[in-house]
Amino acid sequence: YLDFERGLVGETWWASAILEGAMDEQGMVCDFGTVKKVLRTWLDNELDHRLLVPRFAPGITIQENQDSIYLFWSTAVGNIEMTAPTQAVTLIDSAYIDSDSVAQWSIQQLHHHFPDTIDQLTLDFIAENIKGEFYHYSHGLKKHNGNCQRIAHGHRSRIQIWLNGDRSEDEESYWANLWQDIYIGSREDLTNQNDHSMTFKYRAQQGDFTLSVPTKKCYMMETDTTVEFIASHLASAIKNRYPDASVTVRAFEGVNKGAMASI
Repeated sequence: YLDFERGLVGETWWASAILEGAMDEQGMVCDFGTVKKVLRTWLDNELDHRLLVPRFAPGITIQENQDSIYLFWSTAVGNIEMTAPTQAVTLIDSAYIDSDSVAQWSIQQLHHHFPDTIDQLTLDFIAENIKGEFYHYSHGLKKHNGNCQRIAHGHRSRIQIWLNGDRSEDEESYWANLWQDIYIGSREDLTNQNDHSMTFKYRAQQGDFTLSVPTKKCYMMETDTTVEFIASHLASAIKNRYPDASVTVRAFEGVNKGAMASI
């Protein structure tokens, strides 16, 4: 999502829903299987792997065309500019993005998707309780057949590092700080770079994507930025820092999934 203070933020939330209402002729407020499918499908289509944008944020520019959307915002960390297919963005009717504002907007959108027996929907987005270090990163995977191809989607992810078989909290902290609200870009997608910004551009199955983000918020990789490549990259970078040590990295992507690499 876009945040004025932090810029482009990769995030991971659990969704928790409470439905209140009268019981139907089956003695149920609703069929859990049906409701779960409706809710999950809506979240997957409308929020997951999309850039969430605060429509009413002061100073933000949003231009919508039939099939694409253009965004520009001068944030506290620098300018962010993006052109993408409309399906890669969700405009939230709020001046800012957080779990509460997204939940309230989602409830309004979901209201007509549920049966008449439902009087009230409560929806909460909750961050994973991570014991240890983590980082927020955004990226785009142009070769992906699904929605990961969108140039600005992201994750809040754990990182675990072992040096010579022992967990290294210092090294985990180093990378968590280095990758705080970072955009991880692929070298082959970089089209322009200066002291202030870096611009990435590619064509994927869903359309053309362009993203310009502050240089200080970018981290470059020579490969694509799948979590498998991220784990391998981290292992190599840490090996350079500790050439005499054996290195194992477990890099997560969201909740309970990720990749391992050892050198």
